[in-house]
Amino acid sequence: MLSRRARLLSYARRYPYHIPCPGTACREANRWKPSRKLSGRTPAAKKEPPDFAFAFDIDGVLLRSATPIPGASQSLAYLQQQQIPFILLTNGGGKHESQRVSDLSRSLSLTTPLTTQNFIQSHTPYADFLHNSSSGAGLSAHSTILVIGGSGNQCRSVAESYGFKSVITPADIFTSYPEIWPFSSVFDSYYSSFARPLPKPINPTSPSSSLKIDAVLIFHDPRDWALDTQLVLDLLLSDSGILGTVSSRNGDKDLPNNGYQQHDQPPLYFSNPDLLWAAGWHLPRLGQGGFIHSLEGIWRRLTHGAELRRTVIGKPSALTYEFAEKRLDRYRRDLICQTMGSEMATPGTIRDLKKVYMVGDNPESDIMGANNHKSQRGTEWVSVLVKTGVFREGESRYDFGKRPELKPRIIVENVRAAVDWALRKEEWEGRVE
Repeated sequence: MLSRRARLLSYARRYPYHIPCPGTACREANRWKPSRKLSGRTPAAKKEPPDFAFAFDIDGVLLRSATPIPGASQSLAYLQQQQIPFILLTNGGGKHESQRVSDLSRSLSLTTPLTTQNFIQSHTPYADFLHNSSSGAGLSAHSTILVIGGSGNQCRSVAESYGFKSVITPADIFTSYPEIWPFSSVFDSYYSSFARPLPKPINPTSPSSSLKIDAVLIFHDPRDWALDTQLVLDLLLSDSGILGTVSSRNGDKDLPNNGYQQHDQPPLYFSNPDLLWAAGWHLPRLGQGGFIHSLEGIWRRLTHGAELRRTVIGKPSALTYEFAEKRLDRYRRDLICQTMGSEMATPGTIRDLKKVYMVGDNPESDIMGANNHKSQRGTEWVSVLVKTGVFREGESRYDFGKRPELKPRIIVENVRAAVDWALRKEEWEGRVE
């Protein structure tokens, strides 16, 4: 009878691109699945796995709206062919990751579809809130969360896919209590198309039987800023997250922050701080960051200057870049395991990830995040700025002399030029066709 090693070698000759690996992580990742489950085609023959990788923003780098930017499809296809790992790291969102990668693969006409393994949206780290105590969220699957932003019911569906079981939206509150913001009546038919009954009534005179919100999570750009602003303010001024109540501690100068947000109010999370983003219009459009600044201004006026205590993730936050590096490192190791075979992927033989080229169009998110990231693994992040999105040369807000944290390692025309520059730096044979 053939030994296990002989059987593996025989299988490898017949099916060279999906060899099972001996490591625990590799066995879990592959389970004898074909290589199309990971982004890539034929591995570069006899090349040692690269110790560098890429991270790409999407809007303004790969796409404008749903239209590919010249060179984007060819750049990703080349990296797939060469088995050079990359992640897509976007401050966009509003849909489940599987839907976004399907849409993106179709928009870019990629022969090898993208995978959720190397795709991170602004709200993807929310998925860790129920499984990672270090996130600081303190939430359980049965915590009642208010999800804001996005189109229709999509963000609620994403939150539920992350494991949250009690998810409500502004539409649910408005359809049950339209007097909470009378000027949203123009959205009646829109909200009623996806609203659900509230799990409990809003009853401020009987807090024990009233709906209590445990956290507010902004998943994507709000659509009805007025209603969303009013609900967030009501909750931050409430007693213990019960709508319709007002905390007796508000304005108490003997308490921290003059008593504001000191009475078990729900924590507030934003997934994306981008003030501007590159859409289909020729000028950048306001993003979720615009909503943040608007809310902060109203809060300061209402509270006479109190701090708005909130957590912002997404680029350029350290939490998001650390999350992205972990995801990229795991994806890279699985890719090497699957494409290079068991001998290359045995424990201890895979070189550490040395460098990540962050290719983005927004100095205040992509570039600042890469420049400021302090890797726990010693990986160097190299910022590369393209001219196809938000960035406009000569604008005063991009004065790199006064704002060195925004200065990229290099500025190039587009994503193809970014990839070719990085490949030259790494002395990699071959360029994007």
